[in-house]
Amino acid sequence: MAKYLVLWEVDQSRVPVDAKERGGAWSLLLEMVKQDLKSGIAKDWGAFVGEINGYAVHEGTEVEVASRLVQYSPYVSFKVHPIASVDQVEKIIKSLSG
Repeated sequence: MAKYLVLWEVDQSRVPVDAKERGGAWSLLLEMVKQDLKSGIAKDWGAFVGEINGYAVHEGTEVEVASRLVQYSPYVSFKVHPIASVDQVEKIIKSLSG
């Protein structure tokens, strides 16, 4: 199964100014993240301290990962990078030798 590094960023223009509203919105998004972790599609998740962005590691097919991420739209945007394992990189390097 493929792994992806997901860099996420909250759309600052959609963040409520009122602290109570902001806390409610963050709580809803965090519950979605917990569901992703519980379902196993997200293997790891973290927020960068002092910022409104962070990372996750997702595992699944392109359709599974994209289907889950699109549920955060339009509040969160993503940059998604496929991850190659050590074994995969080793095979790539060996292919250089013919």
